[in-house]
Amino acid sequence: LQNSKQSKVGAQMTNLQFASLKQDRMFVSVKTGGNVTLQCFYQSDVAARFYWYKQTLGQKPRIISSYYKYDKTVTFHNELNNPRFMLETGNGENHLAITDLSISDSGTYYCASSYLYMFDFAEGTVVSVQGSGLNIPAQVHQSASESIQPGGSVTLDCTVHTGTCDGEHRVYWFKYSGQAHPGLIYTHGGSNDQCERKPETQTHSCVYNLRMNSLNVSDAGTYYCAVASCGHMLFGNGTRLDLEVLINSDACSCIKQNISTKVKTGSRSRKQRDATEECVYSRVK
Repeated sequence: LQNSKQSKVGAQMTNLQFASLKQDRMFVSVKTGGNVTLQCFYQSDVAARFYWYKQTLGQKPRIISSYYKYDKTVTFHNELNNPRFMLETGNGENHLAITDLSISDSGTYYCASSYLYMFDFAEGTVVSVQGSGLNIPAQVHQSASESIQPGGSVTLDCTVHTGTCDGEHRVYWFKYSGQAHPGLIYTHGGSNDQCERKPETQTHSCVYNLRMNSLNVSDAGTYYCAVASCGHMLFGNGTRLDLEVLINSDACSCIKQNISTKVKTGSRSRKQRDATEECVYSRVK
């Protein structure tokens, strides 16, 4: 009987571990003052608890909310216990709604579940809150797009204006290809030789470069520069990297045009076929 109970518990834990905890979107860009609903769907046959966590780059994840599957009571934790945060639960849903967004709401939000001693996390949703105004301590600028051929190299630029904030900041680079979760590919912290302070305006500007060599099709995507400065997290608008691929005749992708001409040889004539090939460039985004 004991072995049977252990097997049942083990089966439940296995089912929960592989039960779908799915977040609907992986990257969301919202203007300050706007609203967003982060959707999380789950399937579970056990009495689980469900949570939302927020992680700001360079910091530990912090719990936002929790609730028990068979109890409609929702608990919000710490300073996030305010009317701007609401939870929509039931019917396999654990959706987090946030209103009147501010820059400090930027970060990665994780939907999670727990049963017994096991936690399960979804992939997470990166929320980038964009805005302008004097209340924003930093600004991040990126070029809109770059085009390169496979095997080539590119340098992506990120200009960070930290305003009157004197503290050091950390810079992160993310890649988002549209098919996978945005991945952190590089981080830089502390001082930088490419920083300049303008005494007349008391502003601090830094330029960060991301150099990539020997590019291939898998490198195509949008690269986001993000800066953590003075307690805030800001994202650039992203630089789209397009790869232009030359498609050759070996791949049967050239357009063949056969031109027939008549060539007279004495009293006889024959047809001579001159084949020309026209190759095109294919852009991979």
